[in-house]
Amino acid sequence: MAATKKVTTKPVVKATEAAVKTTVPKTEEKKAEVKTVEKKAEAKPAAKKAEVKAEVKPAAKKAPAKKPAKKAELKSAVYVQFAGKSYAQEDLLKIAKDVWKYDLKQKAGDLTSVELYVKPEESMAYYVMNKEFTGSFYI
Repeated sequence: MAATKKVTTKPVVKATEAAVKTTVPKTEEKKAEVKTVEKKAEAKPAAKKAEVKAEVKPAAKKAPAKKPAKKAELKSAVYVQFAGKSYAQEDLLKIAKDVWKYDLKQKAGDLTSVELYVKPEESMAYYVMNKEFTGSFYI
């Protein structure tokens, strides 16, 4: 029985030694390849950094263009209230644009100017659009 133990251990040891010998050179080759790739990668950023520094210096010499100070814009809102109704300026303009588009059968992009005259006692708004079309609508 002792003889069988020796026979089984020798082939296992030889097989593992052979496997180790064949894998070691492969890893050494890979390490050499990785080192050469790293050296190439390191050389490129250094060249790019020099180019970037050269480009930044001329741009820094230019003075930024000064913009004129913005004036404070006046904010306004117009509301018409009568007989329990309330209309904002935006509401009346929306109705006028709908009249232009649907009633007058014109393109929305062709509308360049709108003048509205509101007469609460008549519940009417009169309009002049593009200084050419006149009419009215109920509010």
